[in-house]
Amino acid sequence: MTLFLLVFWPALIVAAAVYVWLHARILHRAGRSRLWSLAMLLPGVNIVLIWVFAYADWPALRTSKATPEIFE
Repeated sequence: MTLFLLVFWPALIVAAAVYVWLHARILHRAGRSRLWSLAMLLPGVNIVLIWVFAYADWPALRTSKATPEIFE
């Protein structure tokens, strides 16, 4: 049981940190605040936020000069 706790909790913390870091990078590229990535740790909220950000207007695409015509 002790070995399980010594392996499980550090692995869970590392996985959560990677999860938040990846979402922070995506949100930063989308032109949103990186703090929204902390909400991804809340069960249920993460699913809703993924849908909201997927269909929301992305300010980064609006201001980019290299925007493909497919997004205009």
